[in-house]
Amino acid sequence: MGYVLRVRLASFFTGAATASALGLYILHNDYKLAHESISQQVKSLHQSLDRRISTLETLKHDETSQHVEATE
Repeated sequence: MGYVLRVRLASFFTGAATASALGLYILHNDYKLAHESISQQVKSLHQSLDRRISTLETLKHDETSQHVEATE
């Protein structure tokens, strides 16, 4: 009886270790995909914001130039 119990316990712990390793691998891949997706979204928002700021700065510069020319 002792031998059968040891074999069953060894099989159980081997299966548990394999399932844990597989679960960690899947979690790691899921984390990587989520991180890449969020990074891409933030990068796109950052580029959009940079374009908008550049446009506003150009408009402000043009407005200031026109105001200076009008006062001269």
